[in-house]
Order: sequence, then C-alpha cells, then structure tokens
Amino acid sequence: MKTLLIPTDFKLSCLPALHRLLQQYQPNRVNIILVHMLKITDSIQELMMLSRRSSEYRMISDEFHQACALLKQSYPQIADMRLEFFYGSTLAVFNNFLEANSVDNIVMFENYKYHQLAKNSIPPSLLVNRAQVPIVKVSCLPLEVQATTPPDATLIDEIL
Repeated sequence: MKTLLIPTDFKLSCLPALHRLLQQYQPNRVNIILVHMLKITDSIQELMMLSRRSSEYRMISDEFHQACALLKQSYPQIADMRLEFFYGSTLAVFNNFLEANSVDNIVMFENYKYHQLAKNSIPPSLLVNRAQVPIVKVSCLPLEVQATTPPDATLIDEIL
C-alpha cells in the first residue's frame, strides 16, 4: 500500500485530477494525505496554542469534505484519506513530516495554480521540489479551462 501526499488548497477544482491519479495506482490500495502548507508563526502566544488550533480546518468548505467522502466511497482502493495542515518552512521539518507519515510519493498537479488559504500559506513547490521523496506529476485541467468551469457546487458532479 502506498501513501501519497498531495499538496492542496482544499478547492474542489483540484479533485478531478485525483481520478487520473487513482487510475495510475489501480488496483493497488492507497492512503491519501491532502495537505496545505503554512509557515509556522513566530508569535510565542500562537505557538503555545498551536496544538489546540482548529481555525485552519474551518477554511475547508463542507463541499470539499463531502466531495472527499464521495471520492472515497467511489474508489475502494482508497484505504484512508486525511486532510492535514503542515506547519513549517524548512526542508528538515518537511522531511520529518514525510517520514512520520510514511509517505511514498508526493503528488503535484501540473498546470494547477495553488491558492493561499491564509496569509501564512506557502507555495508547496518551495519544499516539495527539494524533498527526499519521489514526486509524481498528474495532469490537471489547464488554467484557462479552470477559469471557465462552473461554480464549486457543480464540480462535485464532475468528480464522480
């Protein structure tokens, strides 16, 4: 079983690319970790509250949660799917995160523009391109097509 880390901005527009990814790994079962990367704060007060944080998880829409649940139901090869936030901006911390989660591959969507969820969001390429884990590139819709896609609610239908 492979564990795949997928940097994301938790937007529905990234989920259709998961179909192509899962087809690449068929019939093998996979664990999927969808992660958004945040630079760790330098405020002592915020660092003390970091373990109790849930404000970031409120940035993930209910539609995204529902779409992930539908995806998991539709693909029995998905053993587990988690939504995570990575806090850090150094390669050493990121490699420790990958090792702690037994990540086999990092999946990057080609032609996908990652959006910042918060002021301390960092582009995934800063750490992913230097990580000690192989990168798998998955084709995504071109940016021009993404700009003309219907609103997020109708993208759930496209996922399945």
